[in-house]
Amino acid sequence: MMITFQGLSKQKSPQVIFENAIPASDPGTLEQLKELSSRRSAIESINQNSFVTEAIAREMSGGLTSRCEQNIQKVEQYLPLLGNLIHHVNIVGDNPKMVRWISDLKIRWSSALTSSSFFHLNGPKFYQMDNLHFELAMTLFVLGALLRDRALEVLSTDLVQSASILRKAAGVYQHLAQDVLPCLQPALAPERPPEALISVSAAISLVCLAEAQAVTVRKAEQNGNTGGLLGKLHHGVCEFLNEAIHTLHSVTKQCKDISSLMDYITTCKMLHELLSYKYLAESLKIEGQIGFAIGVLHHVIQSSEKHTPREESRRLVYKQLLDDLTGLLRKYEHENEFVWHEKIPMQDELPVSQGVKIVSSIPYQPQRWERTLVFKI
Repeated sequence: MMITFQGLSKQKSPQVIFENAIPASDPGTLEQLKELSSRRSAIESINQNSFVTEAIAREMSGGLTSRCEQNIQKVEQYLPLLGNLIHHVNIVGDNPKMVRWISDLKIRWSSALTSSSFFHLNGPKFYQMDNLHFELAMTLFVLGALLRDRALEVLSTDLVQSASILRKAAGVYQHLAQDVLPCLQPALAPERPPEALISVSAAISLVCLAEAQAVTVRKAEQNGNTGGLLGKLHHGVCEFLNEAIHTLHSVTKQCKDISSLMDYITTCKMLHELLSYKYLAESLKIEGQIGFAIGVLHHVIQSSEKHTPREESRRLVYKQLLDDLTGLLRKYEHENEFVWHEKIPMQDELPVSQGVKIVSSIPYQPQRWERTLVFKI
């Protein structure tokens, strides 16, 4: 991955105290509701300034040294308890008391995707939804984002592990899009965070797969694979990202503030497209077809001028790669002029880069602690 998109895990949520809103009918239920509140409090602290020392945090997490891993553990310890609560609330159904108690929880989350969340004078903008599936969806979104963060954390030391974690993140977002968010859609208010939309999770799942394949390409480069295969793998990344862009198009009308995410996906797609054609040109040159190699490079450089990344750091990476390709084109043109004298084919005669997708998501398996909960209904 030449560029990254970070901050997906930066959602915030005010405190939720389950035992104050939902009356327990027995001491066991009360204890479990208190544990829910405690586990959720640990998640609320993820994006707050922590005064816990590294040594204490490591001890509390059972020896985990990575703050990101510690945060993942906090979320994974909360989700089975939340799943159990949702199961028992569903058994009760639309009981008026339960509906009121869930409303009394005042479940509110901010968005990590909308710029408006960062520029409110009184802090982030919170979206409230009186539905436990909203709580589940936002918590799972954070889990997927933390997994992406962890994949970036190990990228420089273990490419195989990084790709595997990204595939796990893709599985979380896929589960969100297919199994959790559909039942939430009828209850969505007109004003809702992008994280609660099916298409956003579906698109980010594809982004995670694209990133996992990009890491796999880097591993293939380390293993000395040839340009032809690398070109196909890079184009496979483009195919994942094209799907993500298509999936997000319907959302941009509802959530215009996700433009930074869209810019990241579009820029990433263009970068990998440039690389796929670079390797295609190199393969053509090796096969003695320098005229076709020149034509391919000229076409892809010309096409790339249509897109300019919004962020400065991305523009620098984009410009550097374009400069590299321009240098390669000049080298091939010079060699052709003095040695080969091959005719440059017309654009419709040029070969098209072919993609191969070799990664798939690792399915997320939700866990639920099967403990009996009894409410005062």
